[in-house]
Amino acid sequence: MIKQTKELPAFEYPQGYLYIAGVDEVGRGPLVGDVVTAAVILDPNNPIVGLNDSKKLSEKKRLALFPEIKHKALAWSVGRCSPEEIDQLNILQATMVAMQRAIAGLKIQPDLALIDGNRCPPLPMDSLAVVKGDLRVAQISAASIIAKVVRDQEMEALDALYPQFGFAKHKGYPTKAHFEAIEQHGVIAQHRKSFKPVKRALGLE
Repeated sequence: MIKQTKELPAFEYPQGYLYIAGVDEVGRGPLVGDVVTAAVILDPNNPIVGLNDSKKLSEKKRLALFPEIKHKALAWSVGRCSPEEIDQLNILQATMVAMQRAIAGLKIQPDLALIDGNRCPPLPMDSLAVVKGDLRVAQISAASIIAKVVRDQEMEALDALYPQFGFAKHKGYPTKAHFEAIEQHGVIAQHRKSFKPVKRALGLE
């Protein structure tokens, strides 16, 4: 029997907005590194074929789309919060701050921000949370690709500094290999000290 997949409802863009930014985050779940967000305003006259949720695309496809988005978009920007900020604020609030930073970094101020998920950070323009937005909204798909490629590259750079942790493979997520590396080698400065497995390793629980 073929499993039926439920079609996501098509997204209806609100009318009357000239510059619409899509915003997404990557890196809420990992135990290490920044939470990275991106904001993208696409050019309706310069479409990009193949945009999708970054998690649904192969690495090769993401890497091909990354420079195309940066070249064709009217504006794009990356925001982030460091592990220290995550520990201080909590991961949800840090993600909201990182989104604010991504939008503030755009060279064109949008008049509407479409945020992936079910909540919006406080913003100086209209905003709308779009559940599964990375699948339904081209601007959010583009933002998810930018954020994913940037964060993956940062994990590869961290892997070069600390090859014993295998960051290039698991990207800092809580995998068995990551737990074993923490057990064997301890934690590094870039680990999020407020996350349970890291707290446990530091004897703070």
